[in-house]
Amino acid sequence: VQLQASGGGLVQFGESLRLSCTARDTTSGKILIISNVGWYRQAPEKQRELVAFIPDDTEPKYASAVEDRFFIYRENDWNTVYLQMNNLKPEDTAVYYCHATVTQKGRGVDYWGKGTLVTVSS
Repeated sequence: VQLQASGGGLVQFGESLRLSCTARDTTSGKILIISNVGWYRQAPEKQRELVAFIPDDTEPKYASAVEDRFFIYRENDWNTVYLQMNNLKPEDTAVYYCHATVTQKGRGVDYWGKGTLVTVSS
């Protein structure tokens, strides 16, 4: 299984980006359902921190630093989870990672995706 985060890039202060997280079976190429998805970020010389989390059965949760600017949501029958990032600030600059549970044959396994870099210029 490969968990992939994409959508990062270079933007200016106040602009928006949308990140996406998907999982693919590397043998069959099939897109898999992901659950309990979290977006994390790690800025240079800082620890990785949770930005937003969408559990299966309750409302999404956000870090206080991004509340009301970032929104996590699902589409495509739980195959893709997005992180809509609005009004970006230089302090949002970081590598963003998604973390998700993929269930295959009744067994759930947690995966980390490779990060996608978000750079916000002032």
